Amino acid sequence: MLTKRIIPCLDIKDGRTVKGTNFVNLRDAGDPVDLGALYAAQGADELVFLDITATNEKRKTLSELVNRISHHINIPFTVGGGISSIEDVSVLLQNGADKISVNTAAFKRPELINELAREFGSQCVVLAIDTRKEEDGEWYVYLNGGRVKTETKCFDWAKRGVELGAGEILLTSMNHDGTKQGFALDITSKLATALSVPVIASGGGGTMQHFVDVFEKGKADAALAASIFHFKEISIPELKGYLQERKINVRL
Repeated sequence: MLTKRIIPCLDIKDGRTVKGTNFVNLRDAGDPVDLGALYAAQGADELVFLDITATNEKRKTLSELVNRISHHINIPFTVGGGISSIEDVSVLLQNGADKISVNTAAFKRPELINELAREFGSQCVVLAIDTRKEEDGEWYVYLNGGRVKTETKCFDWAKRGVELGAGEILLTSMNHDGTKQGFALDITSKLATALSVPVIASGGGGTMQHFVDVFEKGKADAALAASIFHFKEISIPELKGYLQERKINVRL
């Protein structure tokens, strides 16, 4: 049986880790290199670093930061933010990233996913989807860090992304982001059940029981969280111990 993964996420703005609620009201959460090293030492399975201003301010993810991070951790890490070409990915991988995450650029030009999968392998390509449940009960795709709504349904885009070569889906519920009220179990379960690639659930983790729920009810392969780790509300060893007690297979 595959182990379920716990993945701290570091949203990076101007070289610092930040955290907000529902994608706004950002506050400083520390140095990303220090935090990454701490989480690796604590037993995180992977890390995700997202340069949250990259798409919006047309600025590339900082390869120097990736290089610094890679020298301080010994677990896989994914980097995203403003990636739109094979060249962008090459630079990040050369600086130590293991995987890259694409979002807005891939939605605007879907063949980007195919190009990256052919060049670097599907296992390297994570399709990040920011989604919001609207009043009609449907989950829609949002772009540019949650600022731009599309008329495309989350499930349809995820399915197409996998067909194009994405090796993993990073699913963030904007309704749940930063609320600590629990993950979006319905859309997570829908994707995890229907797709042939792992689904990482993101947005809403606030208690250890929320992680049990997203693995058992949401069928997620991995769960990603930020503020509960950054602000030391839950530690990774404590969380993994809790999951193991509840018969959820994790790497200790």
